[in-house]
Amino acid sequence: MNLFKKILITRLRFIGDIVLTTPVIRAVRKRFPNSYIAYLADKNAISLLENNPYLDELIPFDFSWNLREQINFIKSLRAKKFDLVIDLFGNPRSAILSFLSGAETRIGGEFGWRKYLYTHPIPRSKERKNAIKFHLDYLKPIGITPDEPLSDEDMKTEIFLNNDEKRWAKDYLKSKGIDFNKKIVGIHPGATWPAKMWHKENFAELADRIALKLNANVIITHSEKETELAIEVFNLTSRKNIFLLDALSLRQLASVLSLLDLYISNDCGPMHISVAVETKTIGIFGPGEEDIWFPYPNSKGHKALRVDVECHPCHLNFCNREGKDYMKCMKLLTVDMVFDEVTKLLKRG
Repeated sequence: MNLFKKILITRLRFIGDIVLTTPVIRAVRKRFPNSYIAYLADKNAISLLENNPYLDELIPFDFSWNLREQINFIKSLRAKKFDLVIDLFGNPRSAILSFLSGAETRIGGEFGWRKYLYTHPIPRSKERKNAIKFHLDYLKPIGITPDEPLSDEDMKTEIFLNNDEKRWAKDYLKSKGIDFNKKIVGIHPGATWPAKMWHKENFAELADRIALKLNANVIITHSEKETELAIEVFNLTSRKNIFLLDALSLRQLASVLSLLDLYISNDCGPMHISVAVETKTIGIFGPGEEDIWFPYPNSKGHKALRVDVECHPCHLNFCNREGKDYMKCMKLLTVDMVFDEVTKLLKRG
């Protein structure tokens, strides 16, 4: 196993999923301290791994590349002569890229025909595992087996910000009129899929309560695609001590979130970013499974909120129920419930 001089880790897509693989990066570096370790992922999401001390190289992949550009990319990947590829995604594209990398040892999931592209396909397990444990199990073929149960340290996700980024975030928030003598709470009303979105009216009411009853600043975060929704939420509030931020880059967002006392987010990428910069985080769940996708300890101030309904988990991007049952999981999660948790977590200091 000491023959792995050049190692490639890949989780090709999705912000939150890439953040959830940071314990894998750390574990691989610990096991192979002198190896060259690179990470391959979507060109935008991979920025979250900048400054990661356990990585030697970031390899961005552009999903808009044409066929010729993809062929040139594969040639450049092969030229790097990796000995080992760990594919934590396992979709057709990542499986093919792993195979075409030329690495002699290739680890990936035993999914359909893709399993034939790996030298060490990881079989499906009936054991229920959170996302971090699921990823760490891919390291068993190379002799990495963390102690069970996994410690909080084994499970810790990380984003590494430098002093300039933190300074920029503080200056940016000050430029928006935010008073650092008050608590700062963030809300994120957007999500990739509509079924994962708590109602905008609820976010607005929650923001008002936090600002008025707890005398805290509230910031509203959003991506470029979510700008319209964020403006709608902002316009529904009293606007007292409530601030609408600009659409930020992922690292700018991470830098801002690192300064907050608490962040409340739907089940989406920013939720995972918040935890990884060590900010207390409330994750709002509807169709998703919080025991899998929110593997974060309450002892660190993290809390997943979900109301049990008969159709959970539905794994749907769009709710298919009608009438009073439409988005029932989100309707039953009240502002009172979330505000109670906000109050408890802020009191913990």
